[in-house]
Amino acid sequence: MTSLPPPTAELSAAEARRIALRAQGFLGAPDRRGGVRGVLRHLGAVQLDTISVLARSHELIPYARLGAVGRKTVEDAYWTGGHSFEYWSHAACILPVEEWPHFAFRRRAYRARPHWNHDLPDGAYDTVIKQLRAEGPLTATELGGAKNGGEWWDWSASKVAVERALMYGEVVCTERRGWKRVYDLAERAVPDEYLHDELDDTECLRRLVRLAGQSLGVGTRADIADYHRLKGEQFDAVVADSGLVPVTVEGWSKPAWADPQALPAEPRGRHRTTLLSPFDSLVWERARTERIFGFTHRLEAYVPKPKRVYGYFAMPLLAGGKLLGRVDPAREGTTLVARQVSLESPKAVAPMAQALREAAEWVGCDAVRIERLDRAELTADLVKAVS
Repeated sequence: MTSLPPPTAELSAAEARRIALRAQGFLGAPDRRGGVRGVLRHLGAVQLDTISVLARSHELIPYARLGAVGRKTVEDAYWTGGHSFEYWSHAACILPVEEWPHFAFRRRAYRARPHWNHDLPDGAYDTVIKQLRAEGPLTATELGGAKNGGEWWDWSASKVAVERALMYGEVVCTERRGWKRVYDLAERAVPDEYLHDELDDTECLRRLVRLAGQSLGVGTRADIADYHRLKGEQFDAVVADSGLVPVTVEGWSKPAWADPQALPAEPRGRHRTTLLSPFDSLVWERARTERIFGFTHRLEAYVPKPKRVYGYFAMPLLAGGKLLGRVDPAREGTTLVARQVSLESPKAVAPMAQALREAAEWVGCDAVRIERLDRAELTADLVKAVS
């Protein structure tokens, strides 16, 4: 890394935490007029994942910020009117369509190398493009089938071709239908004003670093680079021209950068009390979560059951601007089951109960059942609070 300019501000740990919460939409009155699309534009990326417990993660993200938005409303906001597209950002993410030009660097990189070790028969790519042009939008099944009949990675030629076209930017995923990607030609799905790869790699990276810094409020090199899965050296090459300003943060051992618009006024307003998806961008980066909140967050869905500490889909509890516990939820009919609850202190009982009741109502449950609490002495209090 090159030598860094002197910091423009010194932030306390509490100030940095509030800046991060405001930048992520958890401090202050929710922007109900902007709605789900406003949340997406504000965050810049909403992660997709196959796991569905209370709801899928991309539904939980606006719920956590706006409250009980109808689930159909969420899906329609993402997938109708050409407002978004799916692409590889932090992971597979829904992205605002105006960010299409910023990922030209990644599309070029994919075009320059082979993928997935899948062979692609001659003519398969052109066949898929012609079919989409004539009949699209289509799912992989409608394009001729997603699999050859073997294991999950045994993709058909048409599936390999359309996924390759997706990464190249010739095809766009315009919605998820029954969790299947729906593909269409980019020339049809992306508005003309955004449908270009004119930005060079440096400009793409500069814009993504700036936007990530704005969405985080304040962050280290690793925090900001991780937001769109950039490399550290890519961050280094553009941060000086990104518009972000260097700051120091109490208790942070590494240099940090902040959105200058986040610094002049102290963040104030009402804190959200809510359960977070494990894939929420507030807690994407594990080291950052520990640094800001003193809270260890780990998704254990892919950890063997005997080795899990907090549960399959442990959802952090956000209340008062702090992470105060976790719950591993499930649904049985119209009952939300808290299979495992972990609380940082007795003060977390009331906000956990509130968050569980609100989540239950949102997904159509009329009761909450507590199965296990790590602090057994608080079980009676939590059971009473949710009843």
